[in-house]
Amino acid sequence: MKLLDERAELVRYAQRLRPDGLVVGTSGNLSVRSGDLVAVTPSGLDYDALTPGLICVCDLDGKVIEGELEPTSELPLHLAVYRSSDHRVIVHTHPTAATAVSTLVEELPPIHYLVTLFGPNVRVAPYATYGSDELAASAAEAMRDRAGCLLGNHGAVTAADSLAKAYQLSLYLESLCDIWLRAASAGTPRLLSDEELARAGAKIASYGQVPPR
Repeated sequence: MKLLDERAELVRYAQRLRPDGLVVGTSGNLSVRSGDLVAVTPSGLDYDALTPGLICVCDLDGKVIEGELEPTSELPLHLAVYRSSDHRVIVHTHPTAATAVSTLVEELPPIHYLVTLFGPNVRVAPYATYGSDELAASAAEAMRDRAGCLLGNHGAVTAADSLAKAYQLSLYLESLCDIWLRAASAGTPRLLSDEELARAGAKIASYGQVPPR
């Protein structure tokens, strides 16, 4: 079985999506790229029933190499981002706050310095029908030089070099969107300047530690 470790990791994180409030039902999808192969969650399957053997493995043209089920309908989006970036992992979710924000603005307002985790800003890709080549192209453009974006009237995408990091970015992005919605509903939020975002971004680039061995 190809990409067994990647498949097992995808199952673990897919089964966190609903408890963490990042999806409803079977919406959302995840993938991991390894060389010219992509392990990706199948379409429309309850995450509680997901096993490593049910994860699909495709090539970068979308041809299924292993797997009895159809890959997610958003496979074109995943492949478009992989072709246009160095990202190794993509997490696509439908969280409430991020989806709401995607209907209101063309860019997530800089409400908090954690916006810099994603780049100078978080773009909102224009709406296109789910699973379409138009959405894939729109998402790839919004993800250009970024670690995350919002999909207009749809949801969110994050990407990184590991599934743990991409998944954590999804949680951060949903939190940022929730903060802005709450602040905007109560008044006019104070936003951070470009200068402060640059300072914070330089600091946060070296943030984080790993435990000693």
